Amino acid sequence: MLDVTKKLEEQIRALEHELTTELPAEIKRAVALGDLSENAEYHSAKQRQEFVNAHLGQLKKRMAELSLVDLRNIPNDRVGFGSTIVVFDQTKEEELTYKLVTSEESDVTKGLISTTSPIGRALVGKQLGDEVTVVTPNGKRILEILKLYTIHDVAPVVE
Repeated sequence: MLDVTKKLEEQIRALEHELTTELPAEIKRAVALGDLSENAEYHSAKQRQEFVNAHLGQLKKRMAELSLVDLRNIPNDRVGFGSTIVVFDQTKEEELTYKLVTSEESDVTKGLISTTSPIGRALVGKQLGDEVTVVTPNGKRILEILKLYTIHDVAPVVE
């Protein structure tokens, strides 16, 4: 989760720089061109300013949400944020390994799935040996939990 907050902080800094330094300079240059009613550069810069401001607000809200996560509240014996889970997909008849991460970190090709994804939601709170039925965009899947490493354990690296 530290990686996520670090990335968010970097994005926030970059957007704040753009909002306080680059965009005001662009707007000032555009204003110097004259007639604002037909000034495409001015309108473009103002639209970008609105977008950056809104995006900055979203990122700051997400940072605030992440700061509320207390890792001590994540169970030791159940699937939760940070867990690495080895499952047997009965539908595909194959063993898969997933790690539950934030939506910003998710990358299905690497086995990193969000806690808010259909599979993530189905697995959260389950224990070793449990079977879950998951409805995904590709159809229904039945997953059996074969191994469980919580955020408190030393888990294998998912790749």
